[in-house]
Amino acid sequence: MPEGHTLYRLAREQSELFAGRPVRLSSPQGRFAAGAALLDGRVLDEVFSYGKHLFAGFGADTVHVHLGLYGTFISGAGAPPPARGALRMRWQGEGPDGTGVWADLRGPTACEVLPAPEVDRILARLGPDPLRPRADGTRAHRRIAGSRTPVGALLMDQSVLAGVGNVYRAELLFRHRISPFRPGRDVDAELWARMWTDLVTLMRSGVRMGRIVTTRPDDRSRRRGAVQRDDAHYVYRRTGLPCRVCGTEIRTQVMVGRNLYWCPACQAV
Repeated sequence: MPEGHTLYRLAREQSELFAGRPVRLSSPQGRFAAGAALLDGRVLDEVFSYGKHLFAGFGADTVHVHLGLYGTFISGAGAPPPARGALRMRWQGEGPDGTGVWADLRGPTACEVLPAPEVDRILARLGPDPLRPRADGTRAHRRIAGSRTPVGALLMDQSVLAGVGNVYRAELLFRHRISPFRPGRDVDAELWARMWTDLVTLMRSGVRMGRIVTTRPDDRSRRRGAVQRDDAHYVYRRTGLPCRVCGTEIRTQVMVGRNLYWCPACQAV
């Protein structure tokens, strides 16, 4: 499932391509036909993300998109590709330089038109998003510190913290040597402040690079140059491989429906 940095990049890209100009909307698949007809030809005001949600404002109406596990939203310039398969929504318009631009949405969990109160309700049930300006990390800690639930599960709860998924969960816990099975109430305010600051930095880096890289240069096979795919993470998808820090075999276990990865030595309970 795409994590918060991916949605942030999508929002920025689509705002640059379409905002402030009329957009032609269609639903080749047909499942968004009514919404497309309602908005077709209207001016797009803005696109913004919050956590794993994308919002595109057309006056009083907003398109809400959640990609889920299988959704993709891609865009380009020039003529769009032929509309094939399960193409839920297509945008077409003119970019800032007058060139034709397009964006195609496939396979989302949600694609719907919502009035402002419904958008507000979605936002109200989400925890702070580390990528939003002036996001309040202490709000997430109040939920974490008041819970006996393992911190590895709490980090995946979007009502606690918005935008964090499986990769950031595993890597953040490793970077701070925290067992994913530690109860949330045992994560004190000082530790959480360090984790929050680190998470903001990592997610901003993800926006900038277009990928998640969590390893420090000293822990990579190559300290200089582009970070290779095999060097990008400490524990994520490294089951059975030696820990980059201590050499212990990385383990995995399902937690809240997703594979959790950790080093049992560096992250001892």
